Amino acid sequence: MKLIVDVWRQKAPEAVGTFHSYELDGCDERMSILELLDHLNRNLSSRGVEPVAFDSDCREGICGACGIQVDGRPHGFSENLPACMQRVGAHADGTHVCLEPLRSGAFPVIRDLVVDRSVLDRITMAGGFASVDTGLAPDADAIPIRHQDAEGALDLAACIGCGACVAACPNGSAALYAGARMGHLAALNIPGLERAERARRMNGAMDQYFGSCSGYGECIRVCPANIPFDVVAVASHERLRALWSRWPQPR
Repeated sequence: MKLIVDVWRQKAPEAVGTFHSYELDGCDERMSILELLDHLNRNLSSRGVEPVAFDSDCREGICGACGIQVDGRPHGFSENLPACMQRVGAHADGTHVCLEPLRSGAFPVIRDLVVDRSVLDRITMAGGFASVDTGLAPDADAIPIRHQDAEGALDLAACIGCGACVAACPNGSAALYAGARMGHLAALNIPGLERAERARRMNGAMDQYFGSCSGYGECIRVCPANIPFDVVAVASHERLRALWSRWPQPR
């Protein structure tokens, strides 16, 4: 199988990037997009050309490190699958495959396909945690939690933080990401005690670094964790709830 791979090459954050085209023979339709990049880099290295820089870690769809855009779509052509699980077989023999970094003003390009997604961590650092005393782990059944609440929290905690939702959104909104972070903590007993202050801090960070949500729904089509669309409303719901909260703000 032969493919023509158009890859974005950029040497540094301040450098001007451009697409480079490479004809690549010996592609297997069972290859993932990351394996295609591995195959391309082996080919480039054998010719003395600098390999393409890209992020990867687990290659099992659970780490979120491999976020790139394939043919203009975050992660690739198949919905709700990360780049490491997208297969080359979706392209016909001899066609072009366009690979570029996640396109969002919040994610500056570091090199080639590698972007800086630390801005997502700033949302989590603002309030995506629970303040508890450290010590021995309590028994699992020490604090009763309804089964449906626990299941709902686990579903939202499945977010891998890949940033595809931000790149897919025309507004560059992180409402799906922030909603998942706020929603899974609000559903639990101990983290729920800080629910109002968490909403204030995380919404403040989201407003500072990202655009607002207009309900386009592009985010849910690319989310590898299948976070549902109604989660985008959680951030706004928690913000309004915090306005009427009787809990005093921690000092």
